[in-house]
Amino acid sequence: MTNKLVPFFLIGASLVAGCDSQQPTTTPVAPKVDKADAVASVNGVYISKTALQELEKDIAERTQGQSFPKDKLIEELVQRELLVQEALQKQLDKSPEFIQRMDVVRKSLLSQAALQNYLKSNPVTDEEIKAEYEKNVGGENNMEYKARHILVKTEDEAKKIIAQLDKGAKFDELAKKTSTGPSGPEGGDLGWFAPSQMVTPFSEAVIALENGKYTSEPVETQFGWHVILREDSRQQTMPALEEVKEQITPYLQRQKVQTMMENLRAGAQVEILIPIEAPAAPQLGETTAPEAEMEAAPAEESPAADQPASEKPTESLEAPAAQ
Repeated sequence: MTNKLVPFFLIGASLVAGCDSQQPTTTPVAPKVDKADAVASVNGVYISKTALQELEKDIAERTQGQSFPKDKLIEELVQRELLVQEALQKQLDKSPEFIQRMDVVRKSLLSQAALQNYLKSNPVTDEEIKAEYEKNVGGENNMEYKARHILVKTEDEAKKIIAQLDKGAKFDELAKKTSTGPSGPEGGDLGWFAPSQMVTPFSEAVIALENGKYTSEPVETQFGWHVILREDSRQQTMPALEEVKEQITPYLQRQKVQTMMENLRAGAQVEILIPIEAPAAPQLGETTAPEAEMEAAPAEESPAADQPASEKPTESLEAPAAQ
């Protein structure tokens, strides 16, 4: 055979996509394809140019822009059509398993169609994007801070450390000796960070301090008790609106979808018919992730002190929110 088979992963992906794109037997049959609009024929059934375009688009999305020769893609469509005809000949589309699976696919496609229709009817506007941008670059969100901290298990320990600082002890040396956090060996250095990168009690304490001052009272978070030294502060260099517009748009779309779902749920009669046990909430000081055992759940390493937070990661006191 002159045409080589499409790579196995491509066939697998296409078969999945092909299955997902099948329509339930209760829906209208797809429009008839004319020979002039076809790229191939299999036992008298024409494969449309649109099908080839959709496959090219699907492959590009699945392989991050990778492309394949058209003859390979057409061969993939031919193989798919051969399998479809074989399945129909054996009446596999009438099996209970197939019907149940197609009902799941139908509901999934309908739910996606409802979301797409809602976003099409309620698009994110330039005004909304600009408002979100300004909200996040104004006020304290436009500031970043450089700080050190000492983390201990009890309030009494933290108070004793503050007393030593009041007597002239050096903060970094105390941090190396007493801090239980991963920044302890570095003198408690957290580098530069934005307030949103820290848990609220910690960031509020840092904002309230003046440069060169440390907290006169211990600060409690879910990780323990902190003594914090604010070393410096500065305004962040914020990206231009056009640079982050494509990041803001999906965020606002998710907000719109969330509002849509809340409204639908509020107007619906929903009854959960099986018992659902809520997971037990961790007690103060308890953790479920190895990162949290180390004072934080940072996604990245702590930065060097001479680089802005926008160019380097920081040692965060909380795990980043899920996207």
